[in-house]
Amino acid sequence: MSLLSLGLIFLVGADCRSAGDYRQQPKSKATRPAEAIWHRTRTSPLDLELSGDLVGLAPGAKRYVSRQDLLALPQVSYTVTDDLNFDGSTAVRGVELELLARALAAEGEKALVVATCVDLFRAHYPQAYAQAHRPLLVLEINGQGPDAWPKSKQGLPMGPYVISHPQFTPSFKTLSQEDEAQIPWGVIRLEFRNEKKLLDSIAPVGPTSGEPAVQAGYRIAQQLCLHCHSTGTEPLKGKWTWAAIGMMAASAPSQFAAYVRNPRGKAQYAEMPAYPNYDDATLQALTSYFRTFDPAKRP
Repeated sequence: MSLLSLGLIFLVGADCRSAGDYRQQPKSKATRPAEAIWHRTRTSPLDLELSGDLVGLAPGAKRYVSRQDLLALPQVSYTVTDDLNFDGSTAVRGVELELLARALAAEGEKALVVATCVDLFRAHYPQAYAQAHRPLLVLEINGQGPDAWPKSKQGLPMGPYVISHPQFTPSFKTLSQEDEAQIPWGVIRLEFRNEKKLLDSIAPVGPTSGEPAVQAGYRIAQQLCLHCHSTGTEPLKGKWTWAAIGMMAASAPSQFAAYVRNPRGKAQYAEMPAYPNYDDATLQALTSYFRTFDPAKRP
């Protein structure tokens, strides 16, 4: 049965916004039920995979949404000028992540959205981040679909999906680490998670867990280290688990700090970005935080 025959539509059509007036616009409200949007099986390489806590489904269920159905959702358009994925001013059009969470996640817009890329890099969008920065699942760049999109800085295709923002202004700073724009390309999956459960899984424990340095490292790890590492066995871009990083931070803290500042200076083929701007206090915070995950020190 087609979506049209179901008689299910969304309120609010497409609208164009500049970065300057974007935040003053009202939010779009989804009225079409999730089951009318997603499919049980993949029908195209351009389908976006959905997983996690989906509305009306058991935790961990998997569904797919087609590019055509995404294009039928309420769209916003704007010209981005500060997205490092693009050269100069670029017109983008797509669907707000907050709207997708409201329509598809079991917890609605309170869900933490995780965007997974083709190389298993992940970007995380807690509710506070989504409200502050209005991340957008990009469907068109300069009026074109993924086949006509520019290449990434690494010379690879940027599709099937990219996430951008109308304008990014950092909303916090922890020691040397400022709030960073989460702008992944090559996005193939959106996962909807319970924010508290996810953050509790990487919360420090033990007698030092409440120390200011440990808590500062925890805040930094939430935005950066979760990109590529995990606490378990799930496949991610980074091979080291939280426990392995904890062992290194505990047994060789100076080498750990040097690696964070300049990974390729310690390992020729390291893919982790360097953080040469991190001062000693920031590196000490990360070291103190990860040491709480050393298996030898865990309760």
